Amino acid sequence: MRQQTNILLIVTGFIIWLTAASPIAQAEQKSDQKKIKRGEYLVTVIGCNDCHTPSKMGPNGPEKDMAHMLSGHPQELAMPPAPILPPGPWMAALSATMTAWSGPWGVSFTRNLTPDKETGLGDWTEQNFIETLRTGRQLGKGRQILPPMPFEAFRNMTDDDLKSIYAYLRSIPALKNKVPDPIAPSQGQPADGHNK
Repeated sequence: MRQQTNILLIVTGFIIWLTAASPIAQAEQKSDQKKIKRGEYLVTVIGCNDCHTPSKMGPNGPEKDMAHMLSGHPQELAMPPAPILPPGPWMAALSATMTAWSGPWGVSFTRNLTPDKETGLGDWTEQNFIETLRTGRQLGKGRQILPPMPFEAFRNMTDDDLKSIYAYLRSIPALKNKVPDPIAPSQGQPADGHNK
């Protein structure tokens, strides 16, 4: 009986090795890595870190806190009421972290883009992600995405580019960070839905 179990384990291991080493599996893995690299490039040049990675004060001034890369507005940073701007050409105010924005739309907080299932995009499908950026509505049908998110530009990206961004976001470390809900302009209460 023990000899049969050992033979079964050896055969199973050999089959797994053959499958992983097959040209098809290798090609798929290479394609996935290429897509992730493309997504990393796009996230970098589009400037996703500008808002979704909190800034902190460094020795030479503000810098991105890459230990919290793409995790959105820090949950431990409770914001006071947004300043009231005088009439004129100024329209918005933002936090020193670059993750909270206030304007005529109310207050928006940049969302956690990491693959954390509870607080990030971990339970979003590729289709959810694409529909959100194409429609400007959360999950393609929820509440409107708030400024400063430039979804109008993202809706013009190719499906392949959006799929690459999604693949990259799925590959980064999942960071647990519950971002506050938006605050509506008139009520001072959280708006429908979740964060930007």
